[in-house]
Amino acid sequence: MKYDVLVIGGGAAGCMAAGFAAKNGNNVLLAERNDRIGRKVMITGKGRCNVTNACSLLNELIENVPVNGRFLYGAFSRFMPYDTMDFFEELGVELKIERGNRVFPVSDKAVEIVDALNAFINNNGVKKIKARIVKLNTENDHIISAQDENGNIYEADKYIIATGGKSYPLTGSTGDGYSLARQCGHTVTPLKPALVPLVTSDEWTGQLQGLSLKNISITVRDNDTYNEVFNDFGELLFTHFGVSGPVILSASSHMKNLTDGKYSIEIDLKPGLSDEKLDARILRDFAENANKSITNALSKLLPHKLIPVIVRLSGIPTDLKVNQITKDMRQDLVYLLKHFTVTVKEFRPIEEAIVTSGGVSVKEINPKTMQSTLCDNLYFAGEVIDVDAYTGGFNLQIAFSTGVLAGKSV
Repeated sequence: MKYDVLVIGGGAAGCMAAGFAAKNGNNVLLAERNDRIGRKVMITGKGRCNVTNACSLLNELIENVPVNGRFLYGAFSRFMPYDTMDFFEELGVELKIERGNRVFPVSDKAVEIVDALNAFINNNGVKKIKARIVKLNTENDHIISAQDENGNIYEADKYIIATGGKSYPLTGSTGDGYSLARQCGHTVTPLKPALVPLVTSDEWTGQLQGLSLKNISITVRDNDTYNEVFNDFGELLFTHFGVSGPVILSASSHMKNLTDGKYSIEIDLKPGLSDEKLDARILRDFAENANKSITNALSKLLPHKLIPVIVRLSGIPTDLKVNQITKDMRQDLVYLLKHFTVTVKEFRPIEEAIVTSGGVSVKEINPKTMQSTLCDNLYFAGEVIDVDAYTGGFNLQIAFSTGVLAGKSV
């Protein structure tokens, strides 16, 4: 059987593309290599699914896409975040807006978004098959058929590649789309991790493994120029290799040409307190523990796991009673708590990144339709394209907007 449209990849972009193509009267086949659609959507936002970002201005949306943001002008203008919110609410998903305009299901369950996407494609008559497409057969810059890893052939008038990137390969994002694009003559720009945990060169970070710091602020500096390149407020997690957590993932997108030692991250452990107020707080704690060691005196101020590291870095002898600590020692401690610094060594592997930076060159895709400029019946949608955004729901919005545009364009 020959279909009007074959969509390759059943993630956020692929489901939107398939559903909207079918909604416009096309006979659509959706090929997904996993048993069910939306595997990556299920794990976004720690399983809560940050659906989109409720910013209402097109320019603001584009500003949050540091890689080829202007390319998305057409896709975003046709399907904005409020369209995404309306789309899911019409499918019965109640949504809420949290800090930073991040949009989540009221239930905090990503499965509601996946179920809604499944209902959408089913309601519009999309046929789903479990198949990993590995080859596109072309003649004269025109795709005549697709082939899966078992040798099965699928014919369609038009094809949409929406396979995702290389991040989180266990969800099916193993880079198949790049190979398919190359088979059709497309350029794939170098692939790098984006929104990824960071390896640090400080030996003590491993001692803090598992420690989560909430309500801290960070400042990222380029040590070559000492310029501030990023700052944020939120949650940070220490790991066996370094640091992770929402603020770190965001910070990683601002680190260009990363080399060992190029960037450092200053952590303000007490952003709600000025230096003077923090000093006064420490004085009160010291007064209550005058005959105790500094390790005991900091128990109300800092997490237990963090205290030994802070004390060691402060240079204050651990056996010194707090009533023996000088003003200069105390001021050094205040500075350390406001400028607790880690040095970045490298990114974690691309497989651990939330999104992939790099992909099919935007110079070879028509931004008004998502159609290939090299192959007349090929379209692209989602992370397989060389676009990526900051955290906060922007990357899923890219998937939805490009998926809708590709689906309507075919």
